[in-house]
Amino acid sequence: MRDAVIVDAVRTPIGKRDGALAQVHAADLSAHVLNALVERTGVDPATVDDVMWGCVTQIGDQSSNVARSAVLAAGWPEHVPGVTINRACGSSQQSVDSAAHAVMAGQYDLVVAGGVETMTRIPLGAHRTTGQPYGPSVLARYNGFEFNQGIGAELIAQRWAFSRELLDAYAGRSHANAAAAIDAGVFDDHLVPVEVDGTTFTTDEGLRRGTSVETLARLTPSFKSDGVIHAGNASQISDGAAALLITTTERARELGLTPLARYHSGAVSGADPITMLTGPIPATAKVLGRARLSIEDIGVFEVNEAFAPVPLAWLAETGADPARLNPLGGAIAVGHPLGASGAILMTRLLAQMRRTGSRYGLQTMCEGGGTANATIIELLS
Repeated sequence: MRDAVIVDAVRTPIGKRDGALAQVHAADLSAHVLNALVERTGVDPATVDDVMWGCVTQIGDQSSNVARSAVLAAGWPEHVPGVTINRACGSSQQSVDSAAHAVMAGQYDLVVAGGVETMTRIPLGAHRTTGQPYGPSVLARYNGFEFNQGIGAELIAQRWAFSRELLDAYAGRSHANAAAAIDAGVFDDHLVPVEVDGTTFTTDEGLRRGTSVETLARLTPSFKSDGVIHAGNASQISDGAAALLITTTERARELGLTPLARYHSGAVSGADPITMLTGPIPATAKVLGRARLSIEDIGVFEVNEAFAPVPLAWLAETGADPARLNPLGGAIAVGHPLGASGAILMTRLLAQMRRTGSRYGLQTMCEGGGTANATIIELLS
């Protein structure tokens, strides 16, 4: 079987809600990272077999196959196709998995995988205004329970006995790690500035330096009056886009490109859709088994910080080294632009693996409906 390698990965800075990227259309934001890949690698866009693009709320600006709109907005040849993928928060991680699978199967030679979400312009939950998500049979199966990720996070905190102080301490760690990474220039190699109205946007906007248990204690619970989940220990509503170029080692050599990492293994798993956010635990076990690796073999873990209980429950169940978990911060600190987050996590994973020389890295994300992707990559360069 052929291999699949990542030869470059880029992302925009993550904009906060109503922030620097609020006026940028999703297709244009996507086009920005598509063209950044071309400029950095010298690849002729005419040779790209497909653009596989994650996007969650596919209405309004993000409707009508935003992947195809992105290709056209980028000025790429009309024969280059695009497909938009929705696996909830893991959409662009799925786009990376699907691109790698297509390359390994020999159906594609050169693919761009990534995603976008402009949550300022398409608010979270906007899809609920146009119909009935889930459908009557699903709702009946779960006794009419209204699926809600915030309530799922509360249930996880209750099940694992996580106190608010513990969750808030984790949130503070996320901000501290992100601040240290920004100050050290860890993101500089893959971050593509965006110019908006004459101002160049270069840094993730959501970071709040000095966040602590004490500062977060002032916030009111968001989902239950006596709950532990609030805006400060949950991911931020954000805007952003990211893209990776995936090919084979042989094709990379022909193009004069140096692979950064090899796609090693991938898995997807389902879990209870009411708790909803525990999927990364079985997905991690599944991908490690498929890869024939142990948790100790992995040098860096990126577990999406949808809510603080998610990585903490994952940590408790996997026994992973806490120091290897989200060392550059995460969505609590810098945001979670849904359809882009999987690809953004992959840029972070690559950055930390290259920084530390870690051979293997594992990325996993909880997803609406109770599914989760898990992906292992192997450092090459």
